[in-house]
Amino acid sequence: MHVETASIPGSPERPNEDWSATAVPASGAGGAVVVLDGVTPPAGEDGCVHTVPWFTARLGGALTELSGSRRDLTLTEILAEAIRRTANLHQGTCDLSHVRTPQATVVLARWDEERVEHLVLSDSVLLLESPQGAVRAVRDDRLDGIPREVLRSHEATDRLRNAEGGFFTAAADPGVAGRSVTGVTPREEVRALAALTDGAARWVELFGAGDWAQCVTLLRKEGARGLLRRVRGLEALHAEADGPRRWKPHDDATAVYAEL
Repeated sequence: MHVETASIPGSPERPNEDWSATAVPASGAGGAVVVLDGVTPPAGEDGCVHTVPWFTARLGGALTELSGSRRDLTLTEILAEAIRRTANLHQGTCDLSHVRTPQATVVLARWDEERVEHLVLSDSVLLLESPQGAVRAVRDDRLDGIPREVLRSHEATDRLRNAEGGFFTAAADPGVAGRSVTGVTPREEVRALAALTDGAARWVELFGAGDWAQCVTLLRKEGARGLLRRVRGLEALHAEADGPRRWKPHDDATAVYAEL
């Protein structure tokens, strides 16, 4: 088994709001991957005295512990419990009902000798590669159905956040776990997997430098750091040419690649 992780901030002046962890038991019979992308709130009131990195570290820590220790729970139940635990840590000091309370996108994968389980919430992506080299992208595509010009408005985005007809992220409501995209794949049908925040997925989704299968090939050949270097190179190239941008010239970017 081989697991590699890389993460870089979008700006050296701001903390990295992504969070990732892998858990592989000494037996090597299974493991888990957790990747979070903290949602950067617009300047202004969010009802919380804590930062987004504070939130992702605690949510991610709970997800990692539960993924490894509670095999009796589904990933949906694990996400719900992790959200509940994290909310309990700051409900006495913060307004957790605020629409902009700290929140994150989520990718969870857990495997043993028989199966690979997955969970995706919001716009990070999980890639599953078969022994034959076919790659399946597991995505929560609800954001794709919202016009980009709508999402440029903070007020409009607030109305759609964790609401029917909009999109969902892990914030303070454990019930949102039930909105996740989940599934199970037989273990023998997965050779490798990769979890990418949207900052890393730009290589495919924004710049079109390759498809998902080519992205996994790149990860295998150049590693997680290699993918992130290529993303930063494309961002610089397109910035010089005033080309396509998604929200900002650079974004926090995290990639985890695991050969099972």
